[in-house]
Amino acid sequence: MAKSDITGKRRLAAQNVSHSNIKTKRWQHVNVQTRRIWVPELGRFVSLNITTRDLRTIDKIGVTAYAKRYSVKLG
Repeated sequence: MAKSDITGKRRLAAQNVSHSNIKTKRWQHVNVQTRRIWVPELGRFVSLNITTRDLRTIDKIGVTAYAKRYSVKLG
């Protein structure tokens, strides 16, 4: 199962709705990528499974600030 290491986001239950309004269950998967991210405070790379939305936020505020926001230890 795809799950983000930092935020814990994972698949959601949803429904396909046909033209005749018949509903069938389906899954909405998050876009999880495995990335090696440089952590300057540790002086090394850390491999994380993160969503693409997490990756954009990490580019903006930094990986340590983002991990601290969700109370996750990187090292």
